[in-house]
Amino acid sequence: MDIGEATRRRILELCTEHNITLNRMATLSGITQSTLNNIISGRNNSTTISTIKKICDGLDIHIRDFFSSELFSSLEQELK
Repeated sequence: MDIGEATRRRILELCTEHNITLNRMATLSGITQSTLNNIISGRNNSTTISTIKKICDGLDIHIRDFFSSELFSSLEQELK
């Protein structure tokens, strides 16, 4: 799994944990629904830390909580 896939899965996990839709997450986070949809669909494979921070702020969680998921524990090395 790469960082893009881990980020997509974590966002979906958080929606489930908070019992909200992607649309609601976008609204709470102050990002456009199209931005969130592009992340989830894989069209945007390099989500910025700024966007992740907005998601965290919208959900009232710390950014460390976003990355504390097991999804990020075993990422493949992405050197090219």
